[in-house]
Amino acid sequence: MKKPESRPNRRRRWRASSSPGSGGEGVERGDQGGAGKLDRLVAPTKTETALLPPFEGLSLDQIYVPWTEAECRDAADEIFAAGLGGFDTEAKPTFRAGQDSGGPHVVQFALTDKAFIFQLHRKECENTAADLIASREVLKVGFGLKNDHGQIRSRLDISLNHVLDLDQVFRKQGYRGQIGVRGAVGVQLKQSFKKSKATTTSNWAARELRPGQLLYAANDAYAALKIMEALQADGLIEQ
Repeated sequence: MKKPESRPNRRRRWRASSSPGSGGEGVERGDQGGAGKLDRLVAPTKTETALLPPFEGLSLDQIYVPWTEAECRDAADEIFAAGLGGFDTEAKPTFRAGQDSGGPHVVQFALTDKAFIFQLHRKECENTAADLIASREVLKVGFGLKNDHGQIRSRLDISLNHVLDLDQVFRKQGYRGQIGVRGAVGVQLKQSFKKSKATTTSNWAARELRPGQLLYAANDAYAALKIMEALQADGLIEQ
């Protein structure tokens, strides 16, 4: 299996409004006259999370990129044995309305001490990733997974099964909209999770991914897993 070379509590309620009598830090009140509306929590801003200690993610030597059928099978065996993993996908960006990226091009699974990056231009990896995605034996934990369903069905002709979308978990806690991995790391782990826009919009269909892409993909999935573990420790989701 090819490995890239290394290169040099409690939930804080973030203030959504400074108006007097807001009813507690981080609680946003409904509009005036909206009696009966639930209070909503708001995730920390990018500026606020930048002040927190950095999230300690996986390093390059913990990231595996299967190439051969045997390597893909070994990776799948580890993921099936774990029974769950942080999950995400990446696709080549589009820059015109209605343009189809043809993605996903990358599927990533993170375990407690490593991540596997499946590049779908390799048929062996595509078949393995499809088995894992469709499996009801492996819980896929991530953010905004509703957005992945369409691309997965379009490219692989399968359904994304057995998922835990953490955006929905935070919404049930009172956070509005999609909190996303950056906001959730700030809220739940009290850490800063940095995402490079240049890497986000890089070519995920490349034949070989750059180290920065591997770190980005792996730690998006890994952060989701760590947040799930923290939510379980706080009794906010069942173990």
